[in-house]
Amino acid sequence: MTPAPARLDADFYSYQDLLTPVEQEAALGLREFMEREVRPVADEYWERAEFPHHLIPGIAETGVIGAAWPESARFDNSAVFRGWAALELARVDASFATFVGVTSGLAMSSIGAGGSDAQRAEWLPRMGRCEAVGAFGLTEPESGSDAAKGLRTTATRRGDTWTLDGAKRWIGNATFADVTVVFAKDTADDRVKGFLVRKDAPGFEARKIERKQSLRSLQNADITLTGVEVPESDRLQRIDSFRDVAGVLRLTRPGVAWEAVGLAIGAYEAAVRYTAEREQFGRPVASFQLVQDKLAGALANITASLGMCMRVSRMEDEGAQRDEHAAMAKSFVTTRARETVAWCRELLGGNGIQLDHGVARPFADAEAVYSYEGTRDMNTLIVGRAITGHQAFV
Repeated sequence: MTPAPARLDADFYSYQDLLTPVEQEAALGLREFMEREVRPVADEYWERAEFPHHLIPGIAETGVIGAAWPESARFDNSAVFRGWAALELARVDASFATFVGVTSGLAMSSIGAGGSDAQRAEWLPRMGRCEAVGAFGLTEPESGSDAAKGLRTTATRRGDTWTLDGAKRWIGNATFADVTVVFAKDTADDRVKGFLVRKDAPGFEARKIERKQSLRSLQNADITLTGVEVPESDRLQRIDSFRDVAGVLRLTRPGVAWEAVGLAIGAYEAAVRYTAEREQFGRPVASFQLVQDKLAGALANITASLGMCMRVSRMEDEGAQRDEHAAMAKSFVTTRARETVAWCRELLGGNGIQLDHGVARPFADAEAVYSYEGTRDMNTLIVGRAITGHQAFV
């Protein structure tokens, strides 16, 4: 097996050097784990639409799960490192990267930012060790981009117990998660609240979504909540409006941008290898002008996207990141990744649609990364609001 490279060729401007020595060592350890354990099985699990559960203990050992929170962090680290970790994951397998992003990003950030001290102490250390896996339930069958006002799942309080009724859709990890963060509208004040729903709660059902053509290894679910009772102690105590939910998404959207860069790098690396080996007209296709043009364009997209990701994560470290900063990174970088993987697939010709050559999977997976945690259009409207001062949402 080819050893993990100490430096990525696609890191054209040497952004990895901006990580601390400890962070660089951790990033290389993660890269080695992904090359050794995940890459050999990624295509197989993707094709079967199954998740490699046996890899969960190994990813926990890398120290990247829950790195943002003191209760679960293994070492001092920055938002830049956490973004780079998302890149390393997605470079090899975007499905596995999204599994990590859901439990370590969305679910743990909901608890870390929105939970009480007791909730953080109960869940974050266990989730950081992957003794518990999390899911994040916001999107609904009839509510996606309009989640701020359109949630139909309800929460009704009776004494110290809340009753949840409704449905959620596209919820990653939910078929096997130990806890799902569910957002619902309080029937008393019409405000969005967050709840920790345990997997064995009566009335909670998660059914795997079949026939996906993107992120096939990731286990997305349709969730139904029928009279699910949740104690007040499992209500996220610091989430009392959709603004609080948006605060969680602001923390995680840059991670999606980093995933998109990693996905683009994986496709680019495969295209560079293939064009060096493939011969037509008696010479490697890498020697043709049009091939080099596409490779140069792909590398430029990756380099520009890395620069944006670096800066938006540095702004998080500095406490200066706002909603529009995260939204711009997510919308721009995922768009560039979608363009990049398409160029890389094109460079492989007919072989580009076959899993064996390393481009077909990122080409398909880019569609999901482009869409989740806010579509491109919705994120551009967040930026547009910051530019103009006018709300363009319906």
